[in-house]
Amino acid sequence: MNDVKEDLTRATRGEFQFIDGLRQRAASSPGHSSLLAGIGDDAAIVRETTGLNTLVTSDMLVEEVDFHRDTTTPRYLGHKALTVSLSDIAAMGARPRWALVSLGVPDDIWNSDFVDHFYEGFFGLADRYGVALIGGDISRTPHKIVIDTTVMGQCDDGRAVLRKGAQPGDLIFVTGSLGGSAAGLRLLERGARVPADEAPPDNNDPDRHILRQLSLRHLRPDPRVGWGLVLGEEQLATSIIDISDGLSSDLHHLCRESGAGARIDAAKIPIDPLVTEICGRRALDPLLLALHGGEDFELLFTVAATNLSRLPRKVDGIAITQVGEIEPQAKRVCLAEGSRVWDLEPLGFQHF
Repeated sequence: MNDVKEDLTRATRGEFQFIDGLRQRAASSPGHSSLLAGIGDDAAIVRETTGLNTLVTSDMLVEEVDFHRDTTTPRYLGHKALTVSLSDIAAMGARPRWALVSLGVPDDIWNSDFVDHFYEGFFGLADRYGVALIGGDISRTPHKIVIDTTVMGQCDDGRAVLRKGAQPGDLIFVTGSLGGSAAGLRLLERGARVPADEAPPDNNDPDRHILRQLSLRHLRPDPRVGWGLVLGEEQLATSIIDISDGLSSDLHHLCRESGAGARIDAAKIPIDPLVTEICGRRALDPLLLALHGGEDFELLFTVAATNLSRLPRKVDGIAITQVGEIEPQAKRVCLAEGSRVWDLEPLGFQHF
């Protein structure tokens, strides 16, 4: 009877329930005095004797779950594999330093130039941010590609920005624009394909240009490392999270950790202009893509009103938009559209 009950629990539990269980189990184990933060934020924090904290994060990409071989290229995949972990370090307000990559590939991939091009994409992004590859592993898999990326970063002792720091009255911002990655994924699922890596963009065909740009937002996203450094080193943000699961879900994560609520203005959400342009012709809702789509890898962060004047308008050419405010109602997240206000459900991506 207990075995049946355990099987039912496993079948019905959600991803984040499982993570919370791991968090409780880890908290009950003997810890190390240098561990400042573990499960619950975008990266762990370890105290160093030099006055620096080391941050460590790890991410997996699994073929047929997180990517499809026929809709991407090896270079794009190498770039994205590093992006997802760099984005986590940026979401802690830290500087990325080192990376480890482990690959599991089937024989046909190993016997092609796929792995070489994968690392070309990886190093292209790593060199941009001064990240050194210091190790990893490679193994054979029966059929599918599996990628595991670990990135370590650093920040001054006590300067890491956690999800739990948002306070009522703080203003909520996002970097860049939202919905582009989700729209790109929908287009790829409907048969769109991007040209080879080296092919120049076709600016004479507006539709083809839009398809390419949105597809690349999904296949080759850029992490907001510069914004993360400014927000952390200048102590501007009270909390940060990267938008990987979707604005709705990631805002819920932040509010849950902070024990606060939030109110978002739908009219202020910076929807990617290309998404708005293409959605009307393909029966897609741009607001839903921006709220729930995920994998934009923008930063969602909160700032105390007293620090608003110190906040730059752009970093590395990327602007920010104020989309709402933290409210005292614990963990309640609302969306306002004119005079209408309703609860914003966390409908972003979940693995299980």
